[in-house]
Parts: sequence; structure tokens; C-alpha cells
Amino acid sequence: MDERKLYSLLGLAEKSKNLVSGEFMTEKKVKSGKAYLVIVGEDASENTRKMFQNMCDFYHVPLYFYGTKEKLGHAMGKELRASLAVTDEGFAKAMREHLDARTV
Repeated sequence: MDERKLYSLLGLAEKSKNLVSGEFMTEKKVKSGKAYLVIVGEDASENTRKMFQNMCDFYHVPLYFYGTKEKLGHAMGKELRASLAVTDEGFAKAMREHLDARTV
């Protein structure tokens, strides 16, 4: 998988306002049923990883641990971001295809 493709999709989703980031906003979108995909940085704290794992399991939202907080933030033109939620079904589907391809 070309990781640049995923990061460019994150950038496009951010520009088109189909992405929220940060713990509070990510949690809000998951709980309101508006998140189609959650990505948490692999270097996020154990507490953050566990919290999103439990929340996404409960609300049936696909969750991936991917990249670093720095790379995720950079892809969105922001500072460090440990978590983000994709709020557009099309973007989420495209990203999942890339994320799933790397696990094969």
C-alpha cells in the first residue's frame, strides 16, 4: 500500500470538512453515529487506544491503529493528532481499502 495515498485522502477529507480530529471531536462523532471510520495513531497512549477500541466496538465503527500522531496531524495540516474520525462514507470506504490492503 502506498501510504502517501492514505495521507492525501486524509488531507482531502479535511479540506472538504469530512474529517474531525482530536479526542473530544472524534468521540462526539462516534457517539452521534456520524463517524464511518476512526484512525488512532499507533503511538497514542494506551489509555487513548483502549478508550477508542471500546467505544468503536460498542458503536460498531471501524477502528484502525495507523501511523504516528505527527504524520496524522501533518496530513491534515495541523499539529499532533492522536485520533480522527472520517464523517463521509465515500472517504471512509476509500481509506479502509488502503488500510485493509496493508494487513494482507
